[in-house]
Amino acid sequence: MLCLDKWWEELADEKSIRDADIFPSSPEIERGSTLKLFCVLGKHYTPQRNASHIIWKLNHELIAQENYNIVNETVSSVIIHNFTYNKAHVKCFIKYLGKEQLLVHTEVKSGFPPDTPGNISCIYYFNVELTCNWTSGRETNLTTTYTLYRKIKNTQGLILPDPEHSSCRSKTESCSFRHPNIPFSNSFCFQVKAQNVLGEAISECVPIAMESIEKFEPPEILSVKKIAGIKQLLTVTWKIPEDIIPAQYLNCQVRYRNLYSNSSEIDNVAVTSEEKVVSLNLTGLWDSTEYSVAVRCIGVESKFWSEWCREKTASTEDKAPSGKVDLWRIIESSHPTGNRRVHLMWKLLGNIPHPGRILGYKIQYFPENNAALQMTKITTNNKIVLPLKEEAYIISVTAYNSAGNSPAAVLRIPSTDEKPPEIIETVRTFTTNEEMIVEWIASEPEVTEYVVEWYEELETDPFSRSWHYISNSTKWKANKKIFKPFVCYNISVYPLYGNKVAAPYSIQTYVQEKEPSEGPVADTDVLGKNEVVIKWEEISKDKRNGFITNYTIFYKPEGGKELNETVNSDVLHHRLKSLQANTQYTVYIMASNRAGGTSGEQKTFKTLKFNKEDIILIAIPVGLSMFFLLGLWITCILKKHTFKKVCWPDIPNPAESVAVEWPLDASMNNSFLKGVTYEDKTLGLEDLNVLEDCFPEEDHEGLLLMNCENHVSECTDTNATAVQNTSEHKITLLNREKKIQYNEEHEVAKCLSPSMPYVITGEDFRSQMHSALIPAKKIQPIEMLEDNLRETQQISVKNEESDNEEVLKLEDFSEKTLFNPYLRNSVKTREFLISENLPEHSKNEPKKQPTVLPAFQQNAVGQSYVTLDMVGLATAH
Repeated sequence: MLCLDKWWEELADEKSIRDADIFPSSPEIERGSTLKLFCVLGKHYTPQRNASHIIWKLNHELIAQENYNIVNETVSSVIIHNFTYNKAHVKCFIKYLGKEQLLVHTEVKSGFPPDTPGNISCIYYFNVELTCNWTSGRETNLTTTYTLYRKIKNTQGLILPDPEHSSCRSKTESCSFRHPNIPFSNSFCFQVKAQNVLGEAISECVPIAMESIEKFEPPEILSVKKIAGIKQLLTVTWKIPEDIIPAQYLNCQVRYRNLYSNSSEIDNVAVTSEEKVVSLNLTGLWDSTEYSVAVRCIGVESKFWSEWCREKTASTEDKAPSGKVDLWRIIESSHPTGNRRVHLMWKLLGNIPHPGRILGYKIQYFPENNAALQMTKITTNNKIVLPLKEEAYIISVTAYNSAGNSPAAVLRIPSTDEKPPEIIETVRTFTTNEEMIVEWIASEPEVTEYVVEWYEELETDPFSRSWHYISNSTKWKANKKIFKPFVCYNISVYPLYGNKVAAPYSIQTYVQEKEPSEGPVADTDVLGKNEVVIKWEEISKDKRNGFITNYTIFYKPEGGKELNETVNSDVLHHRLKSLQANTQYTVYIMASNRAGGTSGEQKTFKTLKFNKEDIILIAIPVGLSMFFLLGLWITCILKKHTFKKVCWPDIPNPAESVAVEWPLDASMNNSFLKGVTYEDKTLGLEDLNVLEDCFPEEDHEGLLLMNCENHVSECTDTNATAVQNTSEHKITLLNREKKIQYNEEHEVAKCLSPSMPYVITGEDFRSQMHSALIPAKKIQPIEMLEDNLRETQQISVKNEESDNEEVLKLEDFSEKTLFNPYLRNSVKTREFLISENLPEHSKNEPKKQPTVLPAFQQNAVGQSYVTLDMVGLATAH
């Protein structure tokens, strides 16, 4: 320990010119052992900082301070127990004034000591190289070096003749000796030593004979050829490699196969190393067939074959094809002109032996009823398109080569108007683990030959179809590998009878299914209040991956529970019922086949607030109301005069009445009214005479109405009005210092005409002021009288000489109109309210009892109804 401390002091002095250092650098330790590292500060950090400011981190984690050790002022150490990381970084920091600064770090690896190498084997390429391989055992995770030793074993033991050339070093599990350091000897043994920082291990020395590990370079084929006039034979000639151990026996193999078969045959040939060129005749071959040939060799003592040499091909002698071609046809629909196209295709039958090399094909065809019109075509392809007319044709195809022609394959093409019989009743398909099986039932047992045709549903090229002839069976088995998975195939079975082809029976099938690649896209069609029609389109055929069995519609109201309904595969729209009105829904559709289901994209829709029935129920009353109002409006337009007479009757002008003599008209000629302007003149207020009110204020309206009701029938002649004077009153009318006296009746009996208004004035008012009737040339309706009364308010009093007389001003009166419901017709009661400006004695003077009016006289026949206006005097409030 004293020596270690002294060493650290020397190291600290040595590192003082640098900022910091860590030791040991990049250590490699045994897995699970204890690691100890030192961090040395340079003089750059002293004296402000020292080893007590050093902290340690393992990767990014702080190491506990109890594992620190301060060696001196500039050296700090750390101990990490049970180090199990494959590789980790240990970092040395200095912490000063709360800040951390990285000083230095190192990478630490942990691993294991090497195991003893084993399974040593070598391959010897004569005069090229000697390569040995071995297994190293457990992975050390540390840098390990392997040394291969080639030793000679003799009677004295194992010796290493030349350490420099008899050993090689490697970091992998293989090492090679290169020429010329590969002398031939059968007394060599081989040993491997593995070494790393944790230790070393050495294997036993394994003896290996050089002849047993020799491997040749591939031989070279010089020629492969046929012999003229000799059929089914080929001669192969090859050259033996030069770099082989001399004076030894060899075995060679000749592999040959025809190009129409995947299997090969091998012939063995024994030779010696002295033979440089070797030949072999291959017999029993097929005529007119091309063969591929390869050769390899091995020493009889060795266990390593050479590689196969490059293949060479050659053909045997030609022979006329012995078998017919496998012929089939696809007939297109005929054109309006009757012409049609027939696709012919054929293939060579899989005969053993093979029919031989084919140079081309000859196609002959003619109308069935006229063989003299035969036509011939030549092609090197295995398909052709023939334009034919509507009649039946006979077609034959033969294959030929330099030796002759094959037998003809014949097909009959039916005429366009020929209807082939239906012999197949049903067809079904099913699969096993390895096979696709097609079975059918025929209605005519004497039919013994059939053609099974299949092709992909989306395939449009007729020449891409496949077919197979079946004899004496109603079942066909095929390897599933010839069919693509998840693809729909059309399979048809054609019965053959004689030279004719009956009607086919077709079905569709999948060899293997999976869930659809995509789901249908939902759309809404008829949107209602409580229902909606969901529609979708079929999934494209290339994405179905199987037969669609059903569709499931999933729908969910906003914030509600998801529901679903399932329909058959042939249904592409569905009505969802019992939905909530004015609610947003989310819907999507899942298409399912036998392998599973796939859902499409979601779509949202919102149900209507009102459906058609609701709108109709609302629209009908509204429409009827509008029609009613329109009819009422039209009726009002057409019958407006009638409605006006009923609701707003015309009030007759009393001045134009002939029923009575208007009192004012009779008195217009009186001398005391002379000087009053009748037309277009202003009447002075001092010239006004007011009639006495016939009734008390409180009940004059009711008595008058009752009197009118009781006596209206007694009025006989409105034109003969009797006015009797029962009392005579003298009323003084001041008009510019002139007084006119006249007698006024106490009681007046008037039979009023329908259009005649009248005025009754109380005697109490007469005692307070001189009144006079307003003279008028023509009595106007009430509305016009009101206007005239307003105009009289503007008349100024011209008589200024009599200061003691009080002048009644019309603007001190206000009018109040009341409707009396007891009158049968239009009866109005009017009151003149006494202005507040009148003298108090005029307001307080007691009223006399009203006089009773005589009974009314009945109106003459044809006259209008009675309109009664009554003007009363009351105190204005």
